[in-house]
Order: sequence, then C-alpha cells, then structure tokens
Amino acid sequence: MADERELHIEVPALTRVEGEGALEIGVAAGRIRALRLRIYEPPRLFERLLEGRTFEEVPDLVARICGICPVAYQMSAVHAFEALFGCDPGPWVRRMRRVLYCGEWIQSHSLHIHLLAAPDFLGCDSVVELSRRAPEAVRRGLALQALGNDLIALFGGRSVHPVGVRVGGFHAAPGADAVAALRARLADAVPEAEALVAWTASLDRPAAPADAPPLRCLALRHPEEYPMNDGGLASTEGHAFAFDGFERHVAERQVPHSTALHALLDGAPYLTGPVARLNLNHERLHPVARAALARTGLALPVRSLHDAIVVRAVEVLHAVAEAADLLDGYEVPERPFAEPAPRAGVAVWATEAPRGVLWHRYEVAGDGTVRAARIVPPTSQNQAHIEQDLRASLEALGLDRDPDTLRAAAERVVRNYDPCISCATHFLRVTVRGVP
Repeated sequence: MADERELHIEVPALTRVEGEGALEIGVAAGRIRALRLRIYEPPRLFERLLEGRTFEEVPDLVARICGICPVAYQMSAVHAFEALFGCDPGPWVRRMRRVLYCGEWIQSHSLHIHLLAAPDFLGCDSVVELSRRAPEAVRRGLALQALGNDLIALFGGRSVHPVGVRVGGFHAAPGADAVAALRARLADAVPEAEALVAWTASLDRPAAPADAPPLRCLALRHPEEYPMNDGGLASTEGHAFAFDGFERHVAERQVPHSTALHALLDGAPYLTGPVARLNLNHERLHPVARAALARTGLALPVRSLHDAIVVRAVEVLHAVAEAADLLDGYEVPERPFAEPAPRAGVAVWATEAPRGVLWHRYEVAGDGTVRAARIVPPTSQNQAHIEQDLRASLEALGLDRDPDTLRAAAERVVRNYDPCISCATHFLRVTVRGVP
C-alpha cells in the first residue's frame, strides 16, 4: 500500500529541456517528504561581467546569456537604459522591436512545442519518433521555427545572439525588398499557425483537478496591446505595479540544491510565462489568435499547465499575425535610432521573454558605465512554482505508481514550463570561514 511504501526517485539529468538539471523525490508514508529540482549548472556570473562595461556594450553582451531568447535580454536592457536617459526612439523603432520580439516568440515556442513537449502528449521518446507518427505536424513546426529565426535575423543581423540592436533603436534598417519578402511569408504562415493551434488543442491533455486552486500569475499588462516590451506588471490577485516596484513584491532566496535563486511573489510561489500572460491579457490577443483560441474551447483562466502547449501555439499565431500587420506598408527610416545621452541613475525595465517576465536593473554612472547589474530571468522565478506543482501533481497521480511512471510524470510537469536552465543560473553567495 502507498502509506507503507518508502521510495526514492532520482532523475539525474532532465531530458528535453534547455540546460542541465536534475530531480530528486523522496516518498514516505504516502506523502512526498522531499522534493528538489536541482539546477546544477555552474553559476555564469553574467551580472558581474557587466560591471565596468558601457551601456553601448550591454545589448550585445546580454544577448549571449541565452541562445534561444537573446532578443528578450536585449529588449529589457535597451528599454531600461532609454528610460533612464530619457531617450525616445520613436514609433518606427517601437513597432520594429515588436516585430523582432515576435520572431523570438515564434521560434522559441515552435521549438518547444515540437521538439520538447509534443512527444509527451503522443507517447514518443523524441522528435525523431514524433516525425514518423506526425510528419506534417513536425514539418509545419520546423517551418514556423525557421520563419521566426529569419525574422530575428532581419533586424538582428543573425538569429542567434543578434547584433543589430542598440540603445536608441537599431544599427541599421533592413531594405524594403527584404521586408516585403518576409512579410509575404508571414501572411502565408497565418493558416499554418491556425492549424498548429487546432493540432495542439486536439492532443490528449490532463485536466486540472476540480479542487485545484487558481494559478498565481505575474505578467506584463498594457492598456492596448498583448504585452511584449511595454506596460507595467500585474498579478491575478489584482496587484499592479511599475517595473521599479518589482523588488518590493518579488523576493529571491538561495536554496542549497540549486544554482538558481527561488523567487516568491508577496511571500508565495507564482507563475510567469505564456499561461500567465494569457490569463492576464487574453482580451488583447490579435483578433485572428483570439478567434482560434475560442475555437479550441479552452476555458479561461487556464488552470492546468498541461494546457501550456495550446497557449504557446496561440501565441505563435498572435506573433505571426501581428508581425505581418506591423510590416505592412514598411518604409526605410531616415535614421533607425535616436542618439541617447547617458546620465547617472538606476535603469529598470521588464519585458516578456517567451518564458515570462525578464527583469533588469542597472546602476549607471554619469558616463554610462554600469556599476552594478541585477537580472531576474523567468525560469528562476518559476522554480518554486515548479516544485509546488510537482508535489501536487504527483500526489494527485498516486504515489503507489511504479517509479518509472512517477519519473516520467515528473519530467513532463517540468517540461510544461519550458525551463531555460542555463538562463536561470545565478551568482551564489559564498561564505568563507577562517581555518585555525
């Protein structure tokens, strides 16, 4: 019987996630007595590496933090500096930055849906097996991912660690012919993205237990648009605050089993990412995406993280349709940037990375040199919520299941969050004690 059983489950290397992590679960007397999501990649010290650098260097440096969501790091950084410097790049830059961010959402979500998550829902070990069972779905996913990468390269110069972004705008504007060609591809991709939404909604997904509490969510909100670069922060508990209020509501703490800090929102675990964005902003989706969401029958607010695969597909469709709209009637500007004038102070901003809120804070000297930096990525914010979700999901499944079943279910729960483990590794506090 479950209440007589003691069990130790160890997943030494989580599969189909970005980065390296492990999972340890101890079961005794029918309850989970110990649960640790271990992020064991070495701290990368990227915040300290920014100290002494100029604001001009920061966008290219932070892009190297992540190969999957470099645009997010660049956007949080450039907006922070522009807010401090009082630099307004103008409406053209604002629109094209959303196009660039759309490219990142498209490629990141497409990669996660097809290469990492979908095999779970169809009983496949990998995308290789999935491609044999659902070849058209995989073909569509890879084509959408390539479209997103090409959209990033259009403004970023390249799709991985783009170099086209600067404080004040872009180093160069793409030509009208290149933009027209890519806009035509975006328009052609709208039906493909609609089909992706329908396909993900057709997958057999576990429902949330009837007594499951609502998800505690944090995301950006904007009065007129689905949030990417602008707005403020809001929670499903009704709180709303500016980006410089983040530290008053979100507290990070170090745990012994992880090189990523755990974050608590007003003292409790919380969720950020696509599900949080949708729950707080679904009425601001592009009309095409809003209609596709309605056809899925997905109840709002979303309560099960197993539905995240559908939400990501809806955001792919939103990004494809919005990017096509934003590039309609494109004209090459006289100059694709505004010249910033540095000044001393604290620069703070947040944007919506594919995986959720990405918050930056820089202490800046009068000449624009960074004195200190703090970056809070979405995966580290989600880590406490992942552990909470694992505990609830496995106990609901039944701890009397065989270890392989429990192990597979646990990995699936983690993959629902699409964790970017390499982004989450952080500088650890080190205490050095004297040796007699």
